Amino acid sequence: MKKISRSFVAVFVLGLALVTTATVWALRPELRLDATTPDGQITELTAQLLEHGQFSHQPIDNAMATKFLDQYIDSLDGSHELFLQSDIAECHRFLPHRANATVDKGDTRPAHVIFDRYLQRLAERAAFVTKALATEKFDFSGHDRFLADREKAPAPRDETEAHALWHERLQAEVLQEKLVGKKPDQFVQTLTHRSQRQVEMMKKLSGASVLELYLNGLAHAYDPHSDYMGREQLESFNIAMNLSLAGIGATLQADDGICKIMELVPGGPALASGKLKAGDKIVGVSQGPGKEMVDLVDLPLPQAVELIRGPKGTEVTLTIIPAGAMDDVRKTVTIQRDQIHLESQEAKARIVDFPTKDARTMRLGVIDLPAFYADEDGKGQSATADVAQLVNKLEEQNVRGIILDLRRNGGGSLAEAISLTGLFIPSGPIVQTRDLAGQVKVGSDDDGHALYTGPLIVLTSRFSASASEILAGALQDYGRARIVGDTSTFGKGTVQTMLSLKSIMERNGISPASDPGALKLTVSKFYRPGGSSTQLRGVRADIVLPSFTDTPEISEAGMKNPMPWDSVPAASYPHFDLVKPYVAQLSDASRARIASDRDFSWWDQDLARVEKQRADKSVSLNEAERRQELDATKARNKARAAERLAHPTALPKSDEITVENADQPGLPAPLEPAKLKAQNTAANAQDGDDEIAAAPAEDVLLRETEHILTDYVNLVPAAPYAPVVTQR
Repeated sequence: MKKISRSFVAVFVLGLALVTTATVWALRPELRLDATTPDGQITELTAQLLEHGQFSHQPIDNAMATKFLDQYIDSLDGSHELFLQSDIAECHRFLPHRANATVDKGDTRPAHVIFDRYLQRLAERAAFVTKALATEKFDFSGHDRFLADREKAPAPRDETEAHALWHERLQAEVLQEKLVGKKPDQFVQTLTHRSQRQVEMMKKLSGASVLELYLNGLAHAYDPHSDYMGREQLESFNIAMNLSLAGIGATLQADDGICKIMELVPGGPALASGKLKAGDKIVGVSQGPGKEMVDLVDLPLPQAVELIRGPKGTEVTLTIIPAGAMDDVRKTVTIQRDQIHLESQEAKARIVDFPTKDARTMRLGVIDLPAFYADEDGKGQSATADVAQLVNKLEEQNVRGIILDLRRNGGGSLAEAISLTGLFIPSGPIVQTRDLAGQVKVGSDDDGHALYTGPLIVLTSRFSASASEILAGALQDYGRARIVGDTSTFGKGTVQTMLSLKSIMERNGISPASDPGALKLTVSKFYRPGGSSTQLRGVRADIVLPSFTDTPEISEAGMKNPMPWDSVPAASYPHFDLVKPYVAQLSDASRARIASDRDFSWWDQDLARVEKQRADKSVSLNEAERRQELDATKARNKARAAERLAHPTALPKSDEITVENADQPGLPAPLEPAKLKAQNTAANAQDGDDEIAAAPAEDVLLRETEHILTDYVNLVPAAPYAPVVTQR
C-alpha cells in the first residue's frame, strides 16, 4: 500500500481535522468570560473562538455584527415575507454596541427580542391565512404569478405589503393542493392546520434552541461550514455517531424555507432505495404510511431533521418536490431508516466489453469509489487497499483503460486521498494545507512506484467534494488523468474541527452548570500541488458533459458566506504530458456524439426548461395554464417511455468485481442486461410525474465517458505507455 510522507503530520478523517483544542486556542492563550449567565458564557466563548480560531481571523466588528444579525433573521424568515422593514430596522438598533456586547459580555438579548417579534409575525400570518381560507373563494383564471424564490427579495415595507405577499403564497398553496386533486374542504383543513401548527411548534422551542439558532447565525456569518451545536443537538449528534439513532442517509440544507437534499450518503437507505436524489425538496414528513403528514415548509432545519430521522428499522414517509420539477409536482415516498452500511461504501469495479466503431469490443475498467474510507478498526481495510486490489484485478483481465467514478464521492479521509492518488503516480506532492498560523504543509506520496500507468479518466460531478477534489486536482495538475463530468466539482477546500466548549471551560477553571455544546470550526484550507485552492472554484473538467447536477446552486459558491479562493506557491512536481495533446480532439468527438444521441437530446430539452424555471423563479397562478403544463409533461414522458421500449439502448457485457471476489480466479458471472439497466437507472427512477422522469439516467454519462476513454486509448501510444515527464 502507498505510504504517506512523514512530514505530513495532520491526520484527517471524514473531512474533520483532528487537531487539539490547544492548537486553536494557542492564538489566544487566556480565557476570560465576563458574562454571569450560562447563555452569556456560551455566547462569549463562541464569539472568541470564532474571532481567533476560525481560519480567516475576522474580528467581530460592526460589519461582522451586521452580517451576524442578518444571518439570524434569515434563518427565521428565509423567504423575506414575515419581518417588516421596520422590524429589521428595529433589530439593527442593537448594532452600535453589538460587537463588544457579544464578544466581551455574551449579550443574548437580541436573540430573544428578534425571536419574539418573529413569533408575533408568524401568529399574524396564521390568523390571516385562517381567515382567508374560511371566507375567500380563490380565482385562478387570471395571469398573476407567484415569486417562489424570495431569497434576494426585500422585506415587505409595511403590513399591507406583507398581507399581499401572504395572500400570493396562500394562492399558490391552494392551487398546488387543487392540482394534486384535493377538494376545498381538504385543502382548507390542510393549510389552516399547517399555519397554526407552525406557530405552535415554534412557540415550544426552548431558550437553548433559540440560542442555537442565534449562535449558528454568528458561525455562518464566518463561513457555511462552521456551526454551533447546543446541548440537545450535540446529544443527538453523539447518539447518531453511536449508531443508536438512524436516518435516511442524506445531507440536508435549508433553501428558502424548504428542506433540500444536498447529497445522498453512500451506503444509506435513501440512495439504496432509488426513491430520492440530490436536489429533491422535502415538504412533508410522517412517521410511516397512513400517519399524519407534518408540513416542513418554513420549519427551521434542525426541527425538520429531528422529524425525518428516528430509530433504526422504523419507516418515514416523505412528501417531496422532485429536483427540477415545478412546485405543483409532489410525490410521496416511504423509506426505512437505517444506519449507513459500510460495505455499501466500499469501492467496486466493473469490467466492460465496450463496443467500438469497427464492430469489435474494447475491454475497459470502471471503479466506483463512494468515499475515501480509512482503516479505523484495525482490520486493514481502506479505500487505497481496496482500489489497489481492484486495479490489480482489472489489469489481470487486460483492461485498456480505467475510469475512476467519483460522482457521488463527497470526501473522507485525506490520508486515503493522498495514498490513493499515489496509485497513479510514482511520487510527488498531492496536497498542500495551510493552517491557522499560515504555515503550509505538503502531503506527498513518496514511494517511487505507480501501481497503474495506463489511460485514466476521473469522472466527477458537483457532488465530488473535499478529498475527491484533492485527488482530481492533483492528477489534473500532473497531467496524469483527464477530468470528465460537470463543469466543476463542489468547491469545498476547507477543513473543520469539533471543539467541546465544556472542555475549554474546564481547562480554564470554569465548571459549567450543564453541557454548553460544541463548535465546529473551519481551521485550514486545501491547495493543489500547483498552488491553486480547491475552495470555491473546485476542479474544472477537461471535458464537460450535460448534467442536471451542473448548476451553481449545487456548489460551495451557492452557499452563503463561502470563504474566498486563493493560492499558495506551487510545489515541485513532475508533469506527465498525457492530457493536453488530446483534449481538443476528444472534446470534438464527444460533442458530436452528444449532438446525435437521443437521450442527450431529450436531456437538453429538459435542461432548457429547468434553466428557464430557475431564471424566472416564479410560477403561474393560472389553473388552466398549470394543468396544461402538467398534461404536456405527462404526455412527453409517456412518449419517451414508449420510444425507449420500442428502441432500447443496447448495454455492453459487464462483469462486477467486488473487494470480496477480486482475488478469486477468472471473472464472476456477467451482469444480466436487465439487472444492469435497473442498477443504472435506480438512483434517478421516477414515477413519470416530473421533468426529470424521462431524462436519461446516470448510465448515459458513464456511457459517454466510456466512449471518451475508448477514443483516448486509440490516440495515446499503444505500448509501452511512455509518458513525457517534465519537472515543475
